[in-house]
Amino acid sequence: MPRIEAVGIKTFEALAGRRLVLEIEDNGIDILHRCGGFARCTTCRIEVLDGDPGEMTERERTRLAREQELAPNIRLSCQILCEHDLKIRVINRLSETDLSDAGPRVLEDIDATGK
Repeated sequence: MPRIEAVGIKTFEALAGRRLVLEIEDNGIDILHRCGGFARCTTCRIEVLDGDPGEMTERERTRLAREQELAPNIRLSCQILCEHDLKIRVINRLSETDLSDAGPRVLEDIDATGK
């Protein structure tokens, strides 16, 4: 099981092959995911401080390319499958906003289109 360290928040064991955003949320961290895991927004972005998050999906690459001035270690947690130990910083948390919810529950299937 991959070990995920969300710096300053908590460390937990993740289910291998599961979306990182779901593991973060299901381990009690209030990460935002406003588009529901379809790489349409960037609210679930994380900073990868150490470890291998794997290759970017085409959706993630396309979405992040539209952003200006993002560091190369910024990734979308909805597009990462937990395969390796990671040390991350969660960038957007519900508790730090005035939003009423984090967003729609992200589906387990990373290949879901949301259409």
